[in-house]
Formats: sequence, C-alpha cells, structure tokens
Amino acid sequence: MTDRTAPAPRICPNCDGFATAAITTGSRDRHGHLPTLTIACRACDGLGTVSARRVREGARV
Repeated sequence: MTDRTAPAPRICPNCDGFATAAITTGSRDRHGHLPTLTIACRACDGLGTVSARRVREGARV
C-alpha cells in the first residue's frame, strides 16, 4: 500500500506570504498619532499559504 499524505501548503501567489499589511490613513488623530489599518490578503484569508492543489494547464474549468 502507498501512504498518501496531503501535499504541503504553498505560499500565496497574491501576497507572497506577507498575509497582512499595515496601511496608514494619512491623517493624524487629536493626540497626534498616525492611525494604521491592518488589511488581510483576500486570496488566503490572512494565512499566507494556499492549499497545494494540482492545476492542469490548458484544461477547461
């Protein structure tokens, strides 16, 4: 019998593994702080990896 295991996850091609980014709003609050927003990658849901599935080139979907 062959032992089948799940393939290892791949790095997300959309975010290159950097799943979240801090983006400044460009303005300061009343205390002088520069607020930032933490944005997650939509393709991998902020994980940095995607499942390793086999993609056939030229195949119809």
